[in-house]
Amino acid sequence: MLNTGRMAQINPSILSADFARLAEEAQAVAGADWLHVDVMDNHFVPNLTLGLPVVESLRKATDTPLDCHLMIEQPDRWAPAYAEAGAGSVTFHVEAAAAPVRLAREIRAQGARAAMALRPATPIEPYEDLLPELDMLLIMTVEPGFGGQAFLDIMLPKIRRARRMMDRHGLEMWLQVDGGVSASTIERCAEAGADVFVAGSAVYNADDPAGAVAALREQAERAAPAHRH
Repeated sequence: MLNTGRMAQINPSILSADFARLAEEAQAVAGADWLHVDVMDNHFVPNLTLGLPVVESLRKATDTPLDCHLMIEQPDRWAPAYAEAGAGSVTFHVEAAAAPVRLAREIRAQGARAAMALRPATPIEPYEDLLPELDMLLIMTVEPGFGGQAFLDIMLPKIRRARRMMDRHGLEMWLQVDGGVSASTIERCAEAGADVFVAGSAVYNADDPAGAVAALREQAERAAPAHRH
């Protein structure tokens, strides 16, 4: 299992990259911890992006591990194939999963990290008992479907509750946030307990994407609570 050993991990989202130049866009953020790949099926969310063939191609085009976020229906059927295709981490949405524990175990059996995502309106509390089966929890800080949305501040208490829950159980889990993460919001997320940050337009709209990754990481590490250092 890959662990960068860093406090804060920055995962640029290729949803904000130029789809016609994905290999180059992946190289432009070579210093990132992971490359975040948003898979959307136009059913679970109202957008259609990319799927397995692109993940397989990207795997060959970059040394940065792939963090696949599946915003799709029937993840029980499709998610293990993304791990098989070379994704280092595979995230399914609990709202779409029929058997989340079994699915997490299947993803891990394929050698990938298993992660579970929650939409903004989905509470964390009903899933407390599932956390030991996961390597990462993703709290969506926008409604999934499109890049470039404004960060939802109302998600900060949910991030705090999730982190407290993980700490209470002594879990070595990562807590990821995705949606509207930028220089103006990342410190609030880090302070609340997140340690993995998906950033799309904040990275790919910058003049220097690699520099933006480094600056965001530095900001997040500075803002992280002292007890997490």
